[in-house]
Amino acid sequence: MDWSSAAGLAIVLLALMVLVLLVIQYRQQQFLRRLVASIRRRKLPAEPLNIHGIPVSFKPLCDNLEELLDSLPADLGTDKLTGLLNRLGFKSAVGRMSPITSGTFVILDIHRFRYVNDLFGFNFGDKLLIMLTERLQTLHRQPELLARVKGDEFLLYYDEEVDREKLNQLRGRLQVPFDINGTPISIKLQFGCLTHEHIPDDVSLLLRRLDLSLKQSRESKDLIGFYGEGDDRHQVRELTLIHDLPRGLMQGQLFMMYQPKQGVNESGFRQVEALIRWQHPRLGMVSPGEFIPLAEYAGMIELVSRWALMTVLEQQQQWRSQGLALQVAVNLSTQDLSSNSLSQEIETRLKQYDLPADALMVEITESTLMANVDKSLATLNRLRELGVKLAIDDFGTGHSSLAYLKHLPVDEVKIDKAFLDELLTDPHAQHIMETSILLARKLGFEVTVEGVETHGICEMLTTMGADKLQGELIGLPMTAEDLVLFHRQKQQQSGACS
Repeated sequence: MDWSSAAGLAIVLLALMVLVLLVIQYRQQQFLRRLVASIRRRKLPAEPLNIHGIPVSFKPLCDNLEELLDSLPADLGTDKLTGLLNRLGFKSAVGRMSPITSGTFVILDIHRFRYVNDLFGFNFGDKLLIMLTERLQTLHRQPELLARVKGDEFLLYYDEEVDREKLNQLRGRLQVPFDINGTPISIKLQFGCLTHEHIPDDVSLLLRRLDLSLKQSRESKDLIGFYGEGDDRHQVRELTLIHDLPRGLMQGQLFMMYQPKQGVNESGFRQVEALIRWQHPRLGMVSPGEFIPLAEYAGMIELVSRWALMTVLEQQQQWRSQGLALQVAVNLSTQDLSSNSLSQEIETRLKQYDLPADALMVEITESTLMANVDKSLATLNRLRELGVKLAIDDFGTGHSSLAYLKHLPVDEVKIDKAFLDELLTDPHAQHIMETSILLARKLGFEVTVEGVETHGICEMLTTMGADKLQGELIGLPMTAEDLVLFHRQKQQQSGACS
């Protein structure tokens, strides 16, 4: 045999070997697909793999899988309290149904359920969950799937479209008051929905989208939320902000702007509000209305508040060295007011920067105050004793009870700019504003009105008895350096409306 014939035979043999390997690899891939599909279809409790044509090399793997699956508890996919599918059972059931091209997934939970456990105990809360389960199981229109995935969260799948009207009908049947051991209990339910066009093949992504819809329901007036296109990207943005916030504080990405508050008959101004800003390196300017709630949710608000206090006090020290003595207002959150060490920390910082206590004003919103009235009042009283000035932001937005107002240890209330809508043209708006100012002053509070943009509004608020004004007409938020120059200009003016 000559060299050319030998080389040709070698090439043919090599090609055959490659072909055989490709066939073996193809069969193995096909088998692995069948194996995965069999595991996905497997029902809970235990059920054999029921797969045939196992390649010899995969036989040990399949034997071990069978042994592992047989050893799993029979109730692995079942919730022990209610007997419904649990999260694992739900994922298994949805996996067997995939791909799902129609219908609606609904997630529901009990609004503020933790208060039931706090007030009546966990046994009472368990009975409530069991009774709600019984109602879900006896609905006239039964869901195809029903699961309790965690705590007070239930998942339902209907093979038809579910809209707001149907959800409100469902809510009406489920929210009929319960009687538990002779105690009547009323609940409010929150609903999140995922309609067929947004149902993914991946079960984990499906659950994440349901969680997003439930989050939207908590921000909705009717406590109903629907997943919408792009909500995943919004969640990624939120996670990015939470992840980057500590680094942003360390690297100086966050900074303060200062907006003046001017007395109606003052020349210049003696008070400013510190407004936090974040220049994110990739996302650009991020509003505090976006990242502050995320910081609270992620338990990072103490980092932000501590940074804000330090920044403000340090800036005041610099201003005072230049002969500019201003009172600076800082916004604090519900979690800040729940801290037993807040007043002590503020006292320590004031001494560190050699500042009087009244150089600082703490602003809190009505909603923050009412979130935990007793705890908030205790903290505010300690700050008041220290000499720190206190203000209620967004006064009159309807969160607080008039019964509490007379007990609040505050110096100032800030009326929200929403009250300025149609103030010049609507007599009703004028009566509401004038009454709000009168009520606050009768209770001994100074009154600041936010959002003042025109001379007409300014003059009317002055006539109504407002003490201080804040807004575009008085001065926009500005840097600490610009504020020094602006203060010199303002000193030439005889009043806020000039």
